[in-house]
Amino acid sequence: MRTATITRNTAETQIEVTLNLDGTGRYDNQTGVGFFDHMLDQLSRHSLIDLTIRATGDLHIDDHHTVEDTGIAIGQALTRALGDKTGIRRYGHFNLAMDDTQVRCALDLSARPFLVWNVDFPTEKIGTFDTELVREFFQALSTHGGITLHVDRIHGLNSHHIAEAAFKSVARALREAVEPDPRMAGVLPSTKGAL
Repeated sequence: MRTATITRNTAETQIEVTLNLDGTGRYDNQTGVGFFDHMLDQLSRHSLIDLTIRATGDLHIDDHHTVEDTGIAIGQALTRALGDKTGIRRYGHFNLAMDDTQVRCALDLSARPFLVWNVDFPTEKIGTFDTELVREFFQALSTHGGITLHVDRIHGLNSHHIAEAAFKSVARALREAVEPDPRMAGVLPSTKGAL
């Protein structure tokens, strides 16, 4: 079973993430940050990765630690669930349209984390949620998931649509990358012999 549970406890947050790479996109995410929960639901639904998250954070300060630490925990759970990555597709990409917005993602489960983020927002907030935290989440996910992650906003007018398209685009690319490749069963998708 390609599943994992990660518990992360700090002075700022207490987070538990459980995921199943071979799921159907079922989710139950409760972080105390409504818009972020909505984005995590999209990540699960469109990647077909079952995701359950319980997070308690220092929201009296702001949402930053909760969002970043959730990204860290999801990245760690993803790494654990993938194991040695034998037989996976490894690469994924998706170009997602959502109303006025188009966001492109390309990623590599390379164990070499790197984030290229060409996404800007016309507003600083979506409701009470700081739009800069979208990048913080994906930076944490990339770093702790060992993902080379490129995300580009092609165009977009509405901050909510831009954020949601980014999460959905990454989700669809991740879905492709973690899937078993029937032509590579038992084979590591690298000439190095390790990922």
